[in-house]
Amino acid sequence: MTIVPFVHEGLGNSSYLIELADGESVLVDPDRTVQRYLRAAEEYGWRIAYVLETHLHADFVSGAREAAHATGARVFASAAGDVQFEHQPVRAGDRLRLGGAEFEAVASPGHTPEHVSYVLRAERLPPSLFSGGALIVGGAARTDLIAPEMTEELTRAQHRTLRGAFTSLPDETLVYPTHGGGSFCSAGAGSDRSSTLGAERASNQAMAVEDEEQFVRWFPSTFPGTPAYYARMRPINRRGPRLRREIAMPSALDADAFDAARNGAMVIDARTTDEYAAGHIPGALHNPFRESFGVWLGWIVPENARLLFVTGDAPLEAIVDEALLVGYEDFAGWLTGGVEAWERSGRALARTGLVEADEARRALGNGAFALDVREPDEYALGHIEGALHIPLGDLPERIGEVPKDRPAVVYCGHGERASTAVSLLERAGVEDASNLDGGFDAWEGR
Repeated sequence: MTIVPFVHEGLGNSSYLIELADGESVLVDPDRTVQRYLRAAEEYGWRIAYVLETHLHADFVSGAREAAHATGARVFASAAGDVQFEHQPVRAGDRLRLGGAEFEAVASPGHTPEHVSYVLRAERLPPSLFSGGALIVGGAARTDLIAPEMTEELTRAQHRTLRGAFTSLPDETLVYPTHGGGSFCSAGAGSDRSSTLGAERASNQAMAVEDEEQFVRWFPSTFPGTPAYYARMRPINRRGPRLRREIAMPSALDADAFDAARNGAMVIDARTTDEYAAGHIPGALHNPFRESFGVWLGWIVPENARLLFVTGDAPLEAIVDEALLVGYEDFAGWLTGGVEAWERSGRALARTGLVEADEARRALGNGAFALDVREPDEYALGHIEGALHIPLGDLPERIGEVPKDRPAVVYCGHGERASTAVSLLERAGVEDASNLDGGFDAWEGR
């Protein structure tokens, strides 16, 4: 039996395509970028016949409905999730006979109320646990994403899940979680994407806390920041996302048409930090295309925004995939010919400073202030003395705290988040903001 993992490093998540008998396969927790699963299944000579969902996802738009539409697969989802598109409800203890293999549904609430995990059993093989967010490598998924008043209840449920849901499974059970390192859904995650139950029993800190009250006090203190778009995903995934064929892709626009389309739309500049600093369309939001592009798009850009793209060398299709993954579906177009065509049309470009560490030190000595846009745990490990700390995800709501009468030197870990912050400051009327090239690592000489 072959299990093919698909990792989205920016989300910190995995989904799985599993070989079954007679050329069938099952897909676990797919995201909306369904073509990669279809290509893999075709390469292996498998037909995707089933889709298993562990829970209503908060960090991405599910691909279950899209995969089912493309392949005719049957979708299985927790009965407690009130899923409103075509599916087969699953309850704790159900044993699903799929393609000659058995998948047992195990109640594992905590990360979400409706969460189920699936235990795959096949002859002459150890069990495989597809644990979603109920158990991840080195930790468990956070319990505060439903509503503040439910966090304690879900944290208690998570403790009971970790202490009791998987006790009947042997140590050699293979663990395949959905969430993992790099996911803002995860708490305490390690860098590995899979594990064994024995290894987690021996080393997972979340599994080691025996006292429920201690767990309730400790576990929420480990949660990272919460991307703003998370609150929008569960309702989309419950009712069923729109199919890709129902969504118009962005049109190619020349400079004149692109300029006209800016009325009522937000320009997303996906080029590199160097390219953005050298010249960009005034008022553009800079979000360099990288693995975490979708996360920061969802965190910073308002819900239902109409999007225009400046792509540079980033593939338009990949940019659109990431936007769709976090729920954006209204695309006004993309700029053909790039900023060079914009400038040739006689329109002005804005430019921002990209400063080396020595230049940043001189600026700070001459009255500039440092703005640190990293996460709190990064800031706690070291920061520029006297820096104003506002994590990038909080900056849109707290931008009024940023002085406008002094030059700003903005920094993050390497430079990408700081460049996004500089673009937000520009949009807010802060006229003199520079990005510390290389971020805090460069400041420290690393």
